[in-house]
Amino acid sequence: MNIKPLADRVLIEPKAAELKTAGGLIIPDSAKEKPLEGIVVAVGNGTSEVTMEVAVGDTVLYGKYAGTELTVEGTEYLMMRQNDLLAVIK
Repeated sequence: MNIKPLADRVLIEPKAAELKTAGGLIIPDSAKEKPLEGIVVAVGNGTSEVTMEVAVGDTVLYGKYAGTELTVEGTEYLMMRQNDLLAVIK
């Protein structure tokens, strides 16, 4: 993949939606919720005002409607600004 985000943008690969509930029930496609967690795939260089705090490989949380959906080589990604991220999961 040859995508390099510009400025303070981050490219994220969302985690797959849950297929089953904790009790073992299968969730139909129409009821699956959009995942709010993903892995950082690429990071921009930042700007003079914004220092990049996330790195490739970090697992992050983001808002439900954050980012722009992209499909590259059959894989879905989200492109968003670093300030749209809510947290880094350690």
